[in-house]
Amino acid sequence: MGRVVLLWMLLCASAQASEMMDRLAVLEQDPAKREQAYAAAEERILLCSKCHGKDGNSKRDYIPNLAAQNPQYLFDAFEKYVDGQRTDFVMNQAAKLLTLNERVNIAYYFSQQKVLPRTEAAPDPALVEQGAQRFATVCVTCHGAGAMGHDGFPRIAGQPGTYLTHALQRYRDNDPSRAGSPMLGVAALLSDADITALAAYLSQIPAAD
Repeated sequence: MGRVVLLWMLLCASAQASEMMDRLAVLEQDPAKREQAYAAAEERILLCSKCHGKDGNSKRDYIPNLAAQNPQYLFDAFEKYVDGQRTDFVMNQAAKLLTLNERVNIAYYFSQQKVLPRTEAAPDPALVEQGAQRFATVCVTCHGAGAMGHDGFPRIAGQPGTYLTHALQRYRDNDPSRAGSPMLGVAALLSDADITALAAYLSQIPAAD
């Protein structure tokens, strides 16, 4: 019975992801629908904006930026919060308040925002160099040379250093709230020094593409 339920959940997730990609493709091809989606999202991001900012630039260093994030990744994250694959008290509740179409619109809206420079103190250049070297050996395959991500892989360039540190630690420590993520195996290779260096490097990558 458990396998049947799991298979059903996977099929539903796959169907929703396919529908999301179809809707995004329509938005890319139809300027009028893009404007409608953008306007609709602006009306529904009030709750999101309290933590992530109306423009997707987070208000706290421990909260991720959503600005300029890959829309497919944002939508996938929404779905994982909806079905409980990822657990966070606020996000699990917030995601369930949104319809599928609203989740698509919000993912598109935040993907169109600009990442703004943060006011964090500049990290030690030597630490940044160490992080760049570690990124090139561990992270670049999925997140890309500029850490901009693609498709289902998130943009991690310009994210707040505190958020990056906490996220990597949670993956490295096999936090149950991130069960099933491919990051668990990758982060298991990281030492505390690696995490500190990676956070320093990624947080200072210029926000502008």
